[in-house]
Amino acid sequence: MDKKIVAWAVLTVAALLVTGCTSGADAAPRTAPSVTPSAGNKAPAAPDKAAEAAAAYRKWGLKPFAAPPAPPAAKPVKRPPGGPVPVISSVPTTDKIVFITVDDGAEKDPRFVEMMKDLKVPVTMFLTDAAIRTDYAYFEPLAALGNGVANHTLTHPNLRTLGRAAQEREICGQQTRLTKQYGTAPRLFRPPYGNWNEDTRAAAGSCGVDAIVLWRESMQITNMQYQRGDGKLHPGDIILAHFRGPAELKGTTMTEMTANMLRRIQDQGFTVARLEDYV
Repeated sequence: MDKKIVAWAVLTVAALLVTGCTSGADAAPRTAPSVTPSAGNKAPAAPDKAAEAAAAYRKWGLKPFAAPPAPPAAKPVKRPPGGPVPVISSVPTTDKIVFITVDDGAEKDPRFVEMMKDLKVPVTMFLTDAAIRTDYAYFEPLAALGNGVANHTLTHPNLRTLGRAAQEREICGQQTRLTKQYGTAPRLFRPPYGNWNEDTRAAAGSCGVDAIVLWRESMQITNMQYQRGDGKLHPGDIILAHFRGPAELKGTTMTEMTANMLRRIQDQGFTVARLEDYV
């Protein structure tokens, strides 16, 4: 073989090896270099929900509630088609749950909104227009949390002193106001002072109400008043509280009163469920 040809071939092969160019048949597959993440590049850890809840409750001097059980597939309280509006003070259940309701709306403590955002305890708000009309917006973030907006009349009268037409004006009028302000027609109604008669029942039904809601316990300042002689909570009880401030609570704030109520519920081994999931 010509020495010049051999020399040319040797030089060509050497050049190919240096540049890394080979034929497709001989090429080894390329892989991306492996990278070991440094400590500073670690993915952030998932938030510890239990620790977050404990911190939120600790801020208010409380311990977290146990999660309530899943609500029943069929609500235990329903208005029969064409039938009278049911009147309830508790919900049929054997679970150790209670329901918190808060009436009127006179006190508009921004700390209460903060408290509800932190604790995520469900409440149902029975609102009276005469008490809330100066600041409808106060209740919007509470409703946005999933707390129920319910009807407590336009002016808070004793309905037993009114005829059916006047009762309808109070109840239907507040249905219209609350629907306009908060976007959903209330399903639940509470008569002021718990006073009602059959005209109230008929009026509430004509206004689209699904249930008249009374109560078994009422929260005062540090403790509850019980209707039963044993002075205890029972499964499914409905608790009454109010939007009240220091002037009506002898210097106690609404958040302090609420914290006291939550402690009394926990002391008896109960947790809080959402009323609208059962009625």
